[in-house]
Amino acid sequence: MQANQADTFTPWRATKFYFPQVLQAFSQSLTYPLVGSIVAHGADGVAGYTAFAQGQIVMFMVGALGCGLITTGMVHGRDKEGFRQFCRLNSWIAVVMFFLQLLVCAPPLDVLVFQKILGLQPELARVARNTMLFGQVMQFAFFMRNVPFVALFNAKNSAAANVATLCRIALTAALSPLFRRIGWVGPSWGVVAMTGPVLLEMALGFWMARPYIRALQNDNPAPSSLTTQLAFTLPLSIGGILLAMAPFMVGVFIGHAADPVRMFAIHAVSIGVANPLGFAALRMQSVVIAYPPRFKGDRAVLGYALIAGAALGTCLLVCQIPAVGRWYFCGVQNLPETDLPLARRVIALYLLLPLLQSMRGYFEGVAAWLRCPNAILSGQATNLGALVLMLELVLRLHVPGYLMGVSAILFAIFMTCVVVRIGIACRHVGK
Repeated sequence: MQANQADTFTPWRATKFYFPQVLQAFSQSLTYPLVGSIVAHGADGVAGYTAFAQGQIVMFMVGALGCGLITTGMVHGRDKEGFRQFCRLNSWIAVVMFFLQLLVCAPPLDVLVFQKILGLQPELARVARNTMLFGQVMQFAFFMRNVPFVALFNAKNSAAANVATLCRIALTAALSPLFRRIGWVGPSWGVVAMTGPVLLEMALGFWMARPYIRALQNDNPAPSSLTTQLAFTLPLSIGGILLAMAPFMVGVFIGHAADPVRMFAIHAVSIGVANPLGFAALRMQSVVIAYPPRFKGDRAVLGYALIAGAALGTCLLVCQIPAVGRWYFCGVQNLPETDLPLARRVIALYLLLPLLQSMRGYFEGVAAWLRCPNAILSGQATNLGALVLMLELVLRLHVPGYLMGVSAILFAIFMTCVVVRIGIACRHVGK
């Protein structure tokens, strides 16, 4: 567990590496509520946004096949041959994802998923299906983006990857009010506003990663094969699918609560605010891989993770300012004025989300560095199980639908941290 002197953790080095990734993850997640404002101002209003969000949830659940690819590339793609095999793996999984997504959009699976399971009316189910179908280009571009981003992260140049993502968020932020102003609103234009910026981000990523990819050397006497990387990725991918099922299950349970369309709309706009900070906090996993423990019992990065997660959580307090909350929830997201207090109540609970996600990122990073993906998989399986258990409990207790998601999500992440930590302890005991 020794690290090179140049890679030794200090708060300043970690911040220089972590902060660009925080901005990247934050801006990446921020695009969804921006696009949501285009959808919510369409003919179907908030109901159309609900269907659009459900389509995205199913799309990202399929895309979760590759959720472990960045981690795989950072662990196994540090030399030329290992990186080449990582690129092959990334491409193959992207192709599999593409055809699976087409399959879900085809009859009779589309009726089963969007009408029977999610409980959407036929017209809204059509919106959700089309969102997933026409989001294929964006989803494939996300996969291809993994290649340059892994090269940049391994070179500890997360700032360059951040520039590409900031260009994407800037273009999305520009398109959102422009589309609303000229009347290009509704789900179809929402897909357009998401796809173009992702293609730009992918192109910029490849351009900036060229010198790092060319500089890779075959200096590893035992480079990771495609089979080795696939075996490492599969538990992470399975875990990613389990995690991606979480918002799907939240939608299913809220669909069985009272006033489901209204309740899910409040949940969707609230999680749209909290998720960017939660995803940003989860990038702590990369910090651990870049600056691994120097010795058994090294807690330097753990303390850093606690402080970073708490600091990110305080950012959500801005939504408690009445003018800001009214402008965003009612003006931008087209939520009725009567639902504003409910949305602000949910955001208050989500103050804990970045802290819990930072802890989860830390423990998952340690498990990945120890090459113990099964510990991560166990935690992610626990995440889904704990989420469903809590959803079932709050449904039986007749908790309002808008509170079901936040209570289940926070409990599930906490249980994930506990199980991954136990997996790490077992790994050390077994050595």
